[in-house]
Amino acid sequence: MRKFNHWTPRYIYHRLGLSLYQRRYPDVPWLVRNMVDILKNWLRPTDRGIEWGSGRSTIWFAERVGSLVSVEHSPDWYKRVSAKLKQKGLQNVEYYLCEHEEDYRNVASMFSPESFDFCVVDGVARDDCALSAVSLVKPGGIVVLDNCNCYLPTNSRSPYSRRPEQGCYTEKWATYLDTVKEWRQIWTSDGVCDTGLWVKPVNIVDSIHNRAASDQVSVRLTGEMDLKTS
Repeated sequence: MRKFNHWTPRYIYHRLGLSLYQRRYPDVPWLVRNMVDILKNWLRPTDRGIEWGSGRSTIWFAERVGSLVSVEHSPDWYKRVSAKLKQKGLQNVEYYLCEHEEDYRNVASMFSPESFDFCVVDGVARDDCALSAVSLVKPGGIVVLDNCNCYLPTNSRSPYSRRPEQGCYTEKWATYLDTVKEWRQIWTSDGVCDTGLWVKPVNIVDSIHNRAASDQVSVRLTGEMDLKTS
């Protein structure tokens, strides 16, 4: 029997706001709206990504990045999204239908470590896919996990959130959380569900090179400004 204990006035308010937002923007991914705004600014046209769980996000990502791998377990959903991709003329999506969870998980093994700029986990077998994402994403890249409040401990007010004293949903989620504990994190919530983002650290040598390059650019720009104003 379905439970309605979470239908508090606060939840109903957030739920109505989410419904209005989705009606106004029918093409945005089913992620927390703040996360969608973050991704709008984060993603680049040259990025390569992988998502477990297709849908609105597949079209949305494909229109913004260089290439996308998408993994889906539902034949009906796969058919609908495939038709939408064809209608939009989007040919930069490598789309896989994997009805069996083992096949779904194993898609990750087809790709080299650190070969994606972003990974989105929003389908079945999320714990395994999240662990795969950790190794597949490049340093400086991001892992996005939808409904993270259902698997990781949090103080979120969204329904079905795991309280800090409950710990992670499974041992695999505990492994994931331990693996990314030093990663920068952005956790967003709309009171209905939560979406988290983790940034894979860049190694120290790369950081030094990037800082040096940035300083050189800054010096050049400062010099150019001085010449123009002198």
